[in-house]
Amino acid sequence: PDVQVLDENSTTTACCGPDCCADTATLEQAPAAREAEATKALVREKYAAIATGEAASCCGSDCGCGDGVSMIGDEYEDVEGYVIDADMSLGCGLPTAQAGIRQGDTVLDLGCGAGLDAFIARAHVGEAGRVIGVDITPEMIERATEHAAKLGYDNVDFVLGDIEALPLPEAQVDVVISNCVLNLVPNKGTAFDEIHRVLRPGGHFTISDVVYEGEMPEAVRRSAELYAGCVAGAMEKSAYLDVIREAGFHNVAIVKQKEIAVPDETLLQVMSRAELATLRHSGSALLSVTVRGEVAAG
Repeated sequence: PDVQVLDENSTTTACCGPDCCADTATLEQAPAAREAEATKALVREKYAAIATGEAASCCGSDCGCGDGVSMIGDEYEDVEGYVIDADMSLGCGLPTAQAGIRQGDTVLDLGCGAGLDAFIARAHVGEAGRVIGVDITPEMIERATEHAAKLGYDNVDFVLGDIEALPLPEAQVDVVISNCVLNLVPNKGTAFDEIHRVLRPGGHFTISDVVYEGEMPEAVRRSAELYAGCVAGAMEKSAYLDVIREAGFHNVAIVKQKEIAVPDETLLQVMSRAELATLRHSGSALLSVTVRGEVAAG
């Protein structure tokens, strides 16, 4: 089916800026909005550097994570549709494996990066299907588009856009996938609202992401050095699932889960040895989870 993709360069003007009226609620929200935009700018900057080869991928020494953090290992080995040039070692799972993608489906890949999961999804949808990748980083979109052109894929498109304001009309896709991206989105509730909006009745998402169990210190969750990396931005697991349900999804379930082993030397970049010892004895854990949720049929 045809998919209408809006011009990613389109802009709208807010009705009420500081020069036109004094909306108290708007002014009160401004600090949070500025923080969210700063986070997006940082993510965009980090991923642009990765896309252009100026920085290492997620858990290299150049991104603040330190060495030796194992996210997904070699799960992509022998996966149909795998494109080695699109693999930037940025994921924390393999969402396509549990996505139930069928021939002819329209699939949306959020935070598509250089196109790795989108190309794997294409192997599932076949020539009759369609895959759309959305990413906030222009350099990633450029790289993914180049890969698609070299491979001769005319049913895979990559669009610049924000997950919190997807550049697609409502009820346009059958399956949404994403891999280690939603944890970087400032307003996850808005993101899942958008996912629900663009899915057709009866559609579903399968998303791999990072969450945590137990008490996770603020230094770990919010450190700017870990943003666009492996840990920061993660939510507590039950709260994460609540956000998804509040967006209107049904049959929300974790279909795969594993602990992420973060080395001591990595955590010591953002906490003291005493804090690290407390964390290790608390039972808290960082987890890679793959979550599925469904939109009610019409």
